[in-house]
Amino acid sequence: MKRIKIDVQYKGTNYSGWQIQPNKQTIQGELQEAIFKALNEKVEVVGSGRTDAGVHALKQVAHFDTETKFKPDKLWAIINKFLPEDIKVLASCEVSSDFHARFNSKRKTYIYNFYTSLVDLPLLKETFARIRTDFNFELAKKACSAFLGEHDFAAFCSSKTNVESTVRTIYNLELKACGSNSYCLSVCGNGFLYNMVRIIAGTIIDVGLGFINPNDVPDIIKSKNRSKAGKTASACGLCLKEVEYNDL
Repeated sequence: MKRIKIDVQYKGTNYSGWQIQPNKQTIQGELQEAIFKALNEKVEVVGSGRTDAGVHALKQVAHFDTETKFKPDKLWAIINKFLPEDIKVLASCEVSSDFHARFNSKRKTYIYNFYTSLVDLPLLKETFARIRTDFNFELAKKACSAFLGEHDFAAFCSSKTNVESTVRTIYNLELKACGSNSYCLSVCGNGFLYNMVRIIAGTIIDVGLGFINPNDVPDIIKSKNRSKAGKTASACGLCLKEVEYNDL
């Protein structure tokens, strides 16, 4: 039995998130079906995390166990023959049997893309969120540093979150202009709560829209009160950029 690590890129627009759900199209479901067709084996594909419906990934990491005789570094091409155009395996390799895509991850980086416009822009519509009013970029940037370091992020997670601790560490958070009236928020941390990045993005956007004072953000974090933070930004702007591991 071999354990195979795969890097996967997908556009999540047409899917109900990563995790398999009854009667719904999911990224995990499509991958497992493609691997079954390619290798004639039923496998469980374990991802580094469960992206929500409509969320994208530049490089999601996953693993599965197989008895195939195909070379591990060639599996990506074989599996891709059975995947839809909006899901592709970028690379594959054999890893040790104790590697776990989720539990061994040390850092994750997400990006949140958004733009300001009175109309939906066709080339951005499915991968950028749209803000309909003026956005103060410089004001929003002032809120970013408050999130750095270790904090209890209870104010920045969904009520559906079910974890032992809501303490997480943010290593880097940066807001950049990435084109005409478009912006990119990059967030790197040791792990994220349910909807955490989208709520951080929504809060920073609300600062830029003048709904939240940037000086109030530290107090919002300390409050641990979800109602004090900004809205949950729409899923289409969120993309998992990178998952980092030690010894890989």
